[in-house]
Amino acid sequence: MAQFPKSEMATMELGNDMVSGFAANPGVYPAPPVSPAELLTMLETCMAAHNACVAAQAAAEQATADKNEVFGNLVDAMKSDLRYAENTVDYDDEKLKLIGWAGRHKPTPLAAPGQCRLLEIAKQGEGWLMLDWKAPADGGKPAAYEIQRRERTGGTWQSVATALTTEVNLVDQPRGKELEYQTIAVNKAGAGEPSNTVMLVL
Repeated sequence: MAQFPKSEMATMELGNDMVSGFAANPGVYPAPPVSPAELLTMLETCMAAHNACVAAQAAAEQATADKNEVFGNLVDAMKSDLRYAENTVDYDDEKLKLIGWAGRHKPTPLAAPGQCRLLEIAKQGEGWLMLDWKAPADGGKPAAYEIQRRERTGGTWQSVATALTTEVNLVDQPRGKELEYQTIAVNKAGAGEPSNTVMLVL
């Protein structure tokens, strides 16, 4: 069974076929509810409206292109004047405010990262383990994470790995000992507070 077309052009093509078919076969279709002449008039009206819509869309696209061109020219001109003004007054903030602009802001110094959060043992096996944690919620952006280990019986913290993401796989770890692990976020400004510790025996 045929399905009624979904697109406008396909609908109008079917309408033309119907007009031609009804007009050529009055013996088969003696009295359509809408006559071939009425259908033809409606088709011509729809085509005229379609063409007007296409023309309007083309005009709108051209108007948008014209607007973008003149707006781009304005932006280029304004940036040129702003560079001139900055150089003329040597980025003096008070003088640049006279034209609605501002001087350069002093760079904000990089802060050390905050404390790593929610360190946990994700997986473990014979002599290996996987740790993951959350990045600090405050402080400067970490550049890397230092993973430290010690024996729970009073050993000193030692660096055992460095990670660029918030997880690490550690292999060849001591067996049969109670070990503690912690992570520390670091960047050029310094190191954050150590994370919570986790303990295990491999």
